[in-house]
Amino acid sequence: MGNRASYLKKALLLMSENVGEMTAASSVYETEPWGVSKHENYLNMVAVFDTALSPGELLKTTSLIEKQLGRVRRSKEIEPRTLDIDILFYDSLIINEPNMVIPHPRITQRKFVLQPLAEIMKDFVHPVSGSTIGELFLHCTDNSEVVKTKINLFLH
Repeated sequence: MGNRASYLKKALLLMSENVGEMTAASSVYETEPWGVSKHENYLNMVAVFDTALSPGELLKTTSLIEKQLGRVRRSKEIEPRTLDIDILFYDSLIINEPNMVIPHPRITQRKFVLQPLAEIMKDFVHPVSGSTIGELFLHCTDNSEVVKTKINLFLH
């Protein structure tokens, strides 16, 4: 919702200030909403951060950033929102706890995640599937439209 590119840029700045150094970032992609209807198209991207935070601390920090940028969580249903920060991977750790699952459990099903991931880390091996991101993207059955934009979040 709102100025989608501005929220992405603000989130990246806050992540850099509170999480660690951003070491890679994909292009920004415009995508159809996945798994919901009556939402406007989303902007999606992937960024890699070098962090000293534990996975739990990282989750708390990203949740605070979402809240700071206007994200309101009212229910378990997917509602329109200013932004959504997902932890896709934490190195090659596998975490399966009630409040945290890493790698993100639906990466392999979502073209809007795999396409930007493949842009910046196609040779990374998914620690559960054993396949590279490039292989997962190539074999993804999601037919939703994922369009690279000309949005540049790194202009000063």
